[in-house]
Amino acid sequence: QVQLVESGGGLVQAGGSLRLSCVASARTFSSAAMGWFRQAPGKPREFVAAITWSSDSTVYATSVKGRFTISRDYAKNTVYLQMNSLEPEDTAVYYCAAGYYSKLERGYDNWGQGTQVTVSS
Repeated sequence: QVQLVESGGGLVQAGGSLRLSCVASARTFSSAAMGWFRQAPGKPREFVAAITWSSDSTVYATSVKGRFTISRDYAKNTVYLQMNSLEPEDTAVYYCAAGYYSKLERGYDNWGQGTQVTVSS
């Protein structure tokens, strides 16, 4: 089982940037698609971005397209989510996931513990 540990969350003003990191502890990182999801208070968890195991394709939620970028570093077993032009609506707990390339939660069978992102207006 792949263990995932997120970091990089915090408090930022609207318009600012943050970069989230997710380190995988197993060699299966190199063959797993990686995704980011988020959950705001009182709302269901939603898809943010995903990247294939080979990095040849990425997909984004409409709400973050053009502002967020997902990438991965095979040498560090790490997937990143660069978040620019942050908005208060981006406030949520962000989760990293490993599994199949999908916008759906059921495509992923390994999840991190989450990292809080708070955007102030």
